[in-house]
Amino acid sequence: MDHVDPRRLIPRTDDLLALPAVRGAGKRLSGRVIRELVWQTQEQARRGEITPGQVEPALVAAVAARTATTLHPVLNATGVVVHTNLGRAPLSADAVEALVTASGYVDVELDLATGSRSRRGAGARAALLAACPAAEDALVVNNGAAALVLATTALAVGREVVVSRGELVEIGAGFRLTDLMESTGARLREVGTTNRTHLHDYAGALGTDTGCVLKVHPSNFRVDGFTSAVPLHELSPLTQANGVPLVADLGSGLLAPDPHLPDEPDAATALASGADVVIASGDKLLGGPQAGLLLGRKEIITRLARHPLARAVRADKLALAALEATVAGGPPPVVQALHADVGQLRLRTDKLARALGAPVVPHDGRVGGGGAPGVPLPGWALRLPEGLARLLRTGDPAVLPRVHDGSCLIDLRCVPEVDDNRILEAVRQALATLDGADEGRTG
Repeated sequence: MDHVDPRRLIPRTDDLLALPAVRGAGKRLSGRVIRELVWQTQEQARRGEITPGQVEPALVAAVAARTATTLHPVLNATGVVVHTNLGRAPLSADAVEALVTASGYVDVELDLATGSRSRRGAGARAALLAACPAAEDALVVNNGAAALVLATTALAVGREVVVSRGELVEIGAGFRLTDLMESTGARLREVGTTNRTHLHDYAGALGTDTGCVLKVHPSNFRVDGFTSAVPLHELSPLTQANGVPLVADLGSGLLAPDPHLPDEPDAATALASGADVVIASGDKLLGGPQAGLLLGRKEIITRLARHPLARAVRADKLALAALEATVAGGPPPVVQALHADVGQLRLRTDKLARALGAPVVPHDGRVGGGGAPGVPLPGWALRLPEGLARLLRTGDPAVLPRVHDGSCLIDLRCVPEVDDNRILEAVRQALATLDGADEGRTG
């Protein structure tokens, strides 16, 4: 009997596409995605990973599991509240509901009473001004870097931005504020030294060519020892006397002081101290969507809003809706995690420890996202074998632990309490897989 190549038995593409489960998936997946899944499943059979007879059930399973996005939900068990690699701030239920509402037609730029065009994002602006009364006006753009670009361009294009050398920071992925500002056509006028800058340094640099003075909060590092910096309340009289706008880039996004983060600057205090414009991010300590916030004097905010660049960096309706709901709604997850009760965290961690027979160890969480560097958030963690980390990351649900000193640590600070049982089952599955692998190696 002639040998038949098994690959010739692999179902044809047209036959696979005609399967009811595959055809029905066309309501939620594009034809391109479905064809890619068909091809991938056929390739598995060609490589001998599955038999030709397993192609149809494998394809049906793959189609059922595939969603229209490749983003994967993750349970953040690192203890890092604003985790940049996980999208920074998780949105509140209020913000999620606002996103769904804004996903259709909404009055983002329309006065329904008159039928005429209105100011874009009026609701988000009103919410920000209510939460930060020290600001005369507010403008929302698509991220913090865009806010700095807009301010620098509108106030200092072709002119000088006076900034302390100690504040010329580089943040994640090699992003340097110096490169960003120089790309706008402004010229940097550096004053002082890396560790010490005095008021007379600023005074000596101001002149007819000064576009603005910029204060940048070095949120991702600290300089200790023989240091000196000029606070806003001392710098403001100098800039006012010279008619120069004072811009404060706070970065992290606090609108008001937080007793848990006493050294983290906030917009209300900065404005009360004399800043003309404050720049902050929406997706860090504020706990909202990615957005750049500009708060300050009405005259200057209006000037920024009317600049042509403002159109290129404006926030979309989804960000505006989520931002308004974040500010006007209940405490978002970031705020809840920062203020989590340590005793309750211990009780939750102990419960997991008893179920798994694992030890509990003290563990300091972190703010993350370039905010409050070096500030610990005391808590607790479940200590597990380091080999579980990859299994937890690739499991269902995906759990991101912290790997430290040869251990896999599970910190519940950023995990909603309703997900504790999901963490428990994920760890049990990972332990079973790890034990099975160990048995296979010793069998």
